[in-house]
Amino acid sequence: MNIKFAIIKERKNPPDRRVVFSPAKLAEARNQFPEATFKVESSDIRVFSDEEYRAEGFEVTNDITDCDVMLGVKEVPIEHLIPNKKYFYFSHTIKKQPYNRKLLKAMLDKNIEMFDHETIVNSKGFRLIGFGRYAGIVGAYNGFRAWGLKYDAFNLPKAGPLPDQTALISELNAISIPNIKILLTGSGKVSNGAQEMLDAMHIRSVSVEAYLSQTFDEPVYCKIDVLDYNKRKDGNIIDVFDFFNNPQDYDANFMRFAKVTDYYIAGHFYGDGAPYLYTRDDVKSNDFNIKVVADVSCDVDGPVATTLRASTIADPIYGYDPETETEIDYKDDKAIVVMAVDNLPCELPKDASEGFGDMFLEHVIPAFFNRDADGILERAKITENGKLTEAFSYLQGYVDGLE
Repeated sequence: MNIKFAIIKERKNPPDRRVVFSPAKLAEARNQFPEATFKVESSDIRVFSDEEYRAEGFEVTNDITDCDVMLGVKEVPIEHLIPNKKYFYFSHTIKKQPYNRKLLKAMLDKNIEMFDHETIVNSKGFRLIGFGRYAGIVGAYNGFRAWGLKYDAFNLPKAGPLPDQTALISELNAISIPNIKILLTGSGKVSNGAQEMLDAMHIRSVSVEAYLSQTFDEPVYCKIDVLDYNKRKDGNIIDVFDFFNNPQDYDANFMRFAKVTDYYIAGHFYGDGAPYLYTRDDVKSNDFNIKVVADVSCDVDGPVATTLRASTIADPIYGYDPETETEIDYKDDKAIVVMAVDNLPCELPKDASEGFGDMFLEHVIPAFFNRDADGILERAKITENGKLTEAFSYLQGYVDGLE
C-alpha cells in the first residue's frame, strides 16, 4: 500500500528552522519503507536546503496536495491546512491552550486527522518523540552565558548561530567557570541533555549529601529527582510513584538546596497538584542564594517562582527582584537572573532535526505499515471524522468555547 508523506514548510512566526526529517534520515526512511513516497515542500528557512533534499533524490515542490500524511514541527496556520489529510505537528491544544482553540476547531471542520507529537507515547504513557534533550543542551549553555553577562566574567556567543552541540561545548570549554555549585532537577530527556553539557565541561558530579554539606575548590553539580526535593508530610519514604500519584501528601524540601546553589537548571517535569519547588516568599528568604536560573521547563508563574514570563531567543534573559516580585534589569544588584526561553531547541536546528528524525523513523513510520501493531497511532490521534477521539473528548468544551 503506497502512502504519500509530505515534509511541510514551517509557516509559524517567528520562523522555525527545524524539520521532522533531515535529507539523510529521509533517505533512510525511503530505504526502509520502499512502499512509501516522500515529497518535500519547498522552504527557504529550513536548516537543510531544498538542494540537499534534491541531492538525495527527493521531489521538492510547492504542491503537496496529493500527499496523505503531512509532517511538520510547529502549528500550521489555519489557512494552510489542507482538508481530509493526516497531520503531525505540535498543536499545543491538549492542555486547552486558549491561543490555539480556533486551530483545533478548524481541524475538526476540515475533517483532518490530527496526531500531536506530544501524544505519541508508548503503552505506559511515556513520550516517544520530542526535542527535550536539545532544550536541555541549549538551556544549560544559555544559563552559563547569562552568568557571564551578569558578572562580566566571560562573553559566550549566542547559541543560535553556532552550528551544533560540539560547537557549544567548545565555547564552554574555552571559558573559566568559578567555583560555583550547580543544581539540576529532573530525570528525563531535558535534564539528561543539560547533564551532557556539564559532563562535557568536566564539571564534577557530587552526591546530595556532599553538595549540601561541603565546600569545594572547583565547580560541581548535583542532579536531583523528585524525592530529593519533596518529602512526605508524614515522614515516610515510599517511592517516586507514590509522589506522582499522591502529590498532595508532600511538601517541598527544595530550600535546603537553594541555600547552597549558585546556578540552578530546571529540567524537571511538573505535575498538577505537586508542591511548588519554591515560592515567591521563599525567594525573599536569606536562605535563598540562587543567582542564575535556567528554567528549561518554563512553567510561567508556577513551581519555579522566579519565572514571571517566557523569554525569547532574541532577548533570553531578564532579572527578578525578590522584594517586589517584579521584573527588573538583570544587571541590577538585587536581580536574580532568569533564562526562560520556551523554544530552546530552535537554537540547535540541525542537531534537533537529526535527533527528532531518529525517533520518528523508529517509532512512527513503521506504524503505518504494520497495521499500528503497538497502538502508537491510535493513542496519538486527537481528531477523526470531524470529531474528537474518545481519549481527547475532554477537549470538547474547549473547542466549543465554553471553557
